[in-house]
Amino acid sequence: MSEDKGLLYQIRENITKFSKGQKKLADYISHNYEKAAFMTAIKLGEEVGVSESTVVRFATIVGFSGYPQFQKELANLVQERIHSIERIEIASGDMTQEMVLDNVLNADAEKIKMTLEGVDRNSFHMAVDVMLKADTIYVVGVRSCAPLAQFMSFYLKLIFAHVVLVESCNTSELFEQMLRVNEKDVVIGISFPRYSMRTLKAMEYANNKNAKVIAITDNKHSPINMYSSCNLFARSDMASIVDSLVAPLSLINALIVALCIERKDEVINNLEALEQVWYDYQFDNNDEINLLDEDLKMELRKMGSSNQI
Repeated sequence: MSEDKGLLYQIRENITKFSKGQKKLADYISHNYEKAAFMTAIKLGEEVGVSESTVVRFATIVGFSGYPQFQKELANLVQERIHSIERIEIASGDMTQEMVLDNVLNADAEKIKMTLEGVDRNSFHMAVDVMLKADTIYVVGVRSCAPLAQFMSFYLKLIFAHVVLVESCNTSELFEQMLRVNEKDVVIGISFPRYSMRTLKAMEYANNKNAKVIAITDNKHSPINMYSSCNLFARSDMASIVDSLVAPLSLINALIVALCIERKDEVINNLEALEQVWYDYQFDNNDEINLLDEDLKMELRKMGSSNQI
């Protein structure tokens, strides 16, 4: 099996070769790989409702010599998923109160550096291109990723006319908001450990509707990669109860700046129109200070003229 192709990638690539039973295995493993990693072939088959031989054949179809090698790869998927309580103990055992500020900020800076070194530039430019061509852009992110989705959609709405922030407390509400997704749209899924089943289902739905699907996640083993055509990875791991989302936010910032460069005239016009609306209707309650001053206009035009991303 190629070193740069993770297990979930292999499952996605071979989906058309699977029998009905093997597709049930693929679905179960994608959603429950932390459990599957500790099951024998017999036990996994019983859990899914297929035979042991079906499990073994599945392992060979996705590129392994047999079930033991397949199970080892499953174990690799969960190796870095430490329980939250254990992570607190690790952090508190090695760090004094005086060390927290320096250690956390230095760790965040290191995550940005690692993200920059590992990001796929072609995937980055592909993501920009498909967003520029989309009729509607949907942004999905729940739980700890909800602020990232809100931040991204806020700025996308200053660039594009049709942006939908998908917000929901359950899967049913999520699908209601995505009902009109089609092949001319882009769905951006943001998911970091512990991965959200709602986000995964949203991306599966978008993929089935032939929309362009972009995944912003932590690594090639992330389950949401199964349904995306463009994957952007940002490091988020940190030994504490709080996962660092600084690098994902920085990656999203880069996407927004790249889009602003391509649509700088629309951005300036939209900001000027918004400022005029506030002046006309809400000037007594305006809580923005210098939303669009001459320096910002100059910076946008400068970015566009240099055309560097």
